[in-house]
Amino acid sequence: MTLLDCVLPAKNILVYDVAASASGALSVLNDFYEVVKKYEDKSIHWIFVISTPTLEETDNIKIIRLPWVKKSWGHRLYCDHFTAPELIRKNKIDKVLSLQNVLIPHINVPQIMYLHQSLPFAEYKFALTESPLFWVYQNVISRFIFDGIKKAKRVIVQTEWMKKACAEKTGVGSDKIAVIPPVISITPQKMFDYENMDIPTFIYPATPLIYKNHKVIIGACKQLINEGITNFRVIFTMTGTENKLARQLYDEVGKYSLPIEFAGVLSRDGLFEWYSKAVLIFPSYIETFGLPLLEAKIHGTPVIAADTTFARELLAGYGKGLFFKQNSSWELKRILHEYINSIFLL
Repeated sequence: MTLLDCVLPAKNILVYDVAASASGALSVLNDFYEVVKKYEDKSIHWIFVISTPTLEETDNIKIIRLPWVKKSWGHRLYCDHFTAPELIRKNKIDKVLSLQNVLIPHINVPQIMYLHQSLPFAEYKFALTESPLFWVYQNVISRFIFDGIKKAKRVIVQTEWMKKACAEKTGVGSDKIAVIPPVISITPQKMFDYENMDIPTFIYPATPLIYKNHKVIIGACKQLINEGITNFRVIFTMTGTENKLARQLYDEVGKYSLPIEFAGVLSRDGLFEWYSKAVLIFPSYIETFGLPLLEAKIHGTPVIAADTTFARELLAGYGKGLFFKQNSSWELKRILHEYINSIFLL
């Protein structure tokens, strides 16, 4: 089953995603747009309601861009409660696909909800003082998400663990929730090979967010350095200037002279090149899917991941995956040390 299968049949379909502007959410939007664009039945009329991304119109695809939505939460709420319902009535829409985790209120049209926000389902609970935004997602926005799961005609998630979590949180039948993993079209140009390394190298492709858990890598690196182990490097895919957390991480790496390089955001091809010559570290403890885990598997790259439900699911049957307790720098240090020693023995 595909996402398109879940939406059809219908003749006038509105795809609503004013939230997407970057990262995984934008990938979901772009991927579905490409599926619709290539679909052979051109009698179906599609309207994509988006904010800042740029999509091309066709004979049967209309694009409505609303960049003002990004000005504030108030603008977003106005769009959800007033602009979107009016567009649905005006264009005689008979089905809605919401790609942004919540439903459009005040309409009687069947809605399919694509759910890729895992914060409300995470075991770890953020305090208001720790992260106001994540606290809001877990304690306020979560109510709209749970309500949407109950009211939607169908709910689409990316993993089995999310399906189970949705059913447990809301009490809806599991037959209402479909698991459709992201489609990953990768033909590796180079597979992983230890001989591609000049020194033992590890990479963590992630944005600077608290739950991405960069601090556990820094803690492990400190312990390695204290034990006199310096013949390795770690690549972070950020500049160290993105936000307060990034600056703190950058300053700590400099203070202790750790062998961690801030490479900045990498192109897709650039990241895939690293998968051929670096072991993936993935300590994130809140993810819906964890795309780097799958990308690494496709490249035959060894993976060191925090022991989480989503990581266990994605790495099931993969012989090159190791797990550590998500907050244990010592466990991660031990695994890194074993890799460093074994690489030099090759």
